[in-house]
Amino acid sequence: MGPLDPRLTPARPDVAAAHLKGQVEALRFVAGERRRVAVGHVGIRRAPGPDAPLETEALFGEEVTVYDELEGWSWLQLATDGYVGYAPSAALSGELGPGVTHRVAALRTLLFPIPSIKAPPVDALSMNALASVVETEGRFAVLDTGAYAIAAHLAPLGTLETDPVAVAERFIGAPYLWGGRTSLGLDCSALVQLSLAACGVKAPRDTDMQEAALGKAVPLEEARRGDLMFWKGHVALVRDAASIVHANAHAMAVAPEPLDAAVARIRAAGDEVSSVRRLG
Repeated sequence: MGPLDPRLTPARPDVAAAHLKGQVEALRFVAGERRRVAVGHVGIRRAPGPDAPLETEALFGEEVTVYDELEGWSWLQLATDGYVGYAPSAALSGELGPGVTHRVAALRTLLFPIPSIKAPPVDALSMNALASVVETEGRFAVLDTGAYAIAAHLAPLGTLETDPVAVAERFIGAPYLWGGRTSLGLDCSALVQLSLAACGVKAPRDTDMQEAALGKAVPLEEARRGDLMFWKGHVALVRDAASIVHANAHAMAVAPEPLDAAVARIRAAGDEVSSVRRLG
């Protein structure tokens, strides 16, 4: 067995997940406690502190397993993609609650304390956040938390998009944010992960994981809509034979770009296309 990926392995010298017993060394092993994210989104950080580097983000309703808590911070693993890190304990529910029934299908939607769009919103949810709808009142969906969401912005689980590129294009103009996973800011691999998830395709979090796990390799000259194009540390979705869309630090936003221009620009920085992967 090769070394375990620390990004996906809930193990520290003092504590580790019970299922890792025999694979890692730790002072104690714990089963962990399953919870859900109770705020619109929360940063998953490398260390327990607000100034620690952002590794990724967890969205409202996503499940996590908490393995340790210290001074208001939870050390956890995200069920969506297995990422491990630290989040403020206050951002998590005390229990799982009822199972989720819907996902946010809009780029972003607001939560209201009462069924009125004139009420000050209490939170905002980004695409692919998960919700448990208990009933509907007119145009509103009532969540198990008591908040009200616009029903048209939610889709029942299993109701999927069909074109991940079209999903990605809805994020055009969203700012680039390393580790981000929402329309307020996201990185290249998050754009791919979110776009594929909306179409029912589960994808790892980081570009190296995605390149290793997704699709089959095809020649660059045969790239077509829906393919994923990889460079070292970067990924883009192919829109057509002449263009891509990607969250990138060059534009500091999600932006379309001519394929040839992107290849030339990144080549000038010392990187070549490492692969083009075709899903399905």
